[in-house]
Amino acid sequence: MTLLDPGPGNIGPFAGLDVPWLLRMRAETRRDHPFLIWAPFDAPARKWSYGEFHDRVGSLAAGLVARGVKPGEFVLIHLDNCIEAMLAWFACVELGAIAVTTNTRSAAAEIEYFADHCGAVAAITQPAYAELVAANCRNLRWIAVIAHDAGTPPAQGQAPARTERFETLFADSADRPRRAPDPFAPCSVQYTSGTTSRPKAVLWTHANALWGAKVNAAHQDLHANDVHQTYLPLFHTNALAYSMLASLWVGASCVIQPRFSASRFWNVAAQHGCTWTSTIPFCMKALLEREIPKRHSFRLWGTAICEPPAFAAFGVKIIGWWGMTETITHGIVGEVDQPNTPMAIGRTATEYGIRVTDDDGAPTAVGGTGNLAIRGIPGLSLFKEYLHNAKATQDSFDAHGYFLTGDRVALLDNGFMKFGDRAKDMLKVGGENVAASEIEQVVITVPGVREAAVVAKKHPMLDEVPVVFIIPRSGIAKLSPALHDEVMAACRQALADFKVPREIRFVDEMPRSTLEKVAKAELRKLLA
Repeated sequence: MTLLDPGPGNIGPFAGLDVPWLLRMRAETRRDHPFLIWAPFDAPARKWSYGEFHDRVGSLAAGLVARGVKPGEFVLIHLDNCIEAMLAWFACVELGAIAVTTNTRSAAAEIEYFADHCGAVAAITQPAYAELVAANCRNLRWIAVIAHDAGTPPAQGQAPARTERFETLFADSADRPRRAPDPFAPCSVQYTSGTTSRPKAVLWTHANALWGAKVNAAHQDLHANDVHQTYLPLFHTNALAYSMLASLWVGASCVIQPRFSASRFWNVAAQHGCTWTSTIPFCMKALLEREIPKRHSFRLWGTAICEPPAFAAFGVKIIGWWGMTETITHGIVGEVDQPNTPMAIGRTATEYGIRVTDDDGAPTAVGGTGNLAIRGIPGLSLFKEYLHNAKATQDSFDAHGYFLTGDRVALLDNGFMKFGDRAKDMLKVGGENVAASEIEQVVITVPGVREAAVVAKKHPMLDEVPVVFIIPRSGIAKLSPALHDEVMAACRQALADFKVPREIRFVDEMPRSTLEKVAKAELRKLLA
């Protein structure tokens, strides 16, 4: 029996609650406190109090109902970071529709797939993507377009047919829809980035969103006086749940930027007194190349690794974590009030069960690297399902009810874990298992290397061999001829001979996927 079984007297943590309740409660208790602060690059920041934002969401929800959007229907939200993205998300979930947030870097075929797969009835987008959406999402009833592109004026041009202005959707907030709260009703969908198959649609319930809000806030030690600086894309779990929903849970403020900008980061942080940010190594590396202010208000950062020595220059405690769209929050997280093992991702979060096993299913010993699985409650602490894909949902769990993450972690002392690799990023070199990340961690220490990514290249005798793509710190134009030999020397010194790269390719940039991660599938195509 689980917490979701409808047994006598079983009361879940969000019984009688949903996302509209959370926003309404904060509008009542923190009405004049800033909730979202929209900080575009070339215009003054605009603050939305909890009360003002709640009222505006009600107007949009009433307008969506008037336009025929019904509970249980899907609405595509194809927007870069902006206040309209959050208005649309909350308005959809208030009326009982399902908000589908999609990656704005998606290609035409992907947008067509997203809309058709979920059966979207309408879309909300921006001028830069309006033609793409209109041309590829033919079954939509209507498409609404906001007035700007992530804070910048749109390029002049004719609006595509079938589109209308976003502002026309708003109605009287007094007519906002009312419905009985159901924590296990569908709330939102995010599409995971696909590699060998079509992206899967991760379906969250309202309880999932509330779980993300509450547990993320606890893991991050967020409080009502915190200001969370947010620049990662809001169409993903990190910014949506780690940053925005967690801030909402405690009544804090969330500063939204269009995207990450190293040149604007510290000025925005100082202007708004930012105390927290969820970041990624890509962003921190860029910030290291700029002047770091001697004084700032940050007390904590969260990222992929605990207290990485290379980033001590920021003077901020950095906690690591691991999570997925399917887990809503962190299944593994660093300690806020205790020392962490540098470069670890943290310890098992108290809200989950974690198993690490070898390929034969035996428990992985301390010092070894194994396959990561996580146990929670579907619809509460784990996603409800992969939409319209019962087989993929079933296949993603083992016989004991653990979700198979596809990630590998190394077990360290005292319960700490270190990220190993995605299972698909393991190389098979002459019968030996090789982790791409192990090679990358050696290459990145070589002076002159800004970023490195290792992928497998097919080999007639050894099955696969490692190839490393490198972005040199100087750029290709000023590449030092000695860098190639320095990288190879470092690898030969630190790695077994079968792990040493067989080829180095220097590039000015790499293809990117979710949260600026290197799209290794695209790198593999370059080797094909």
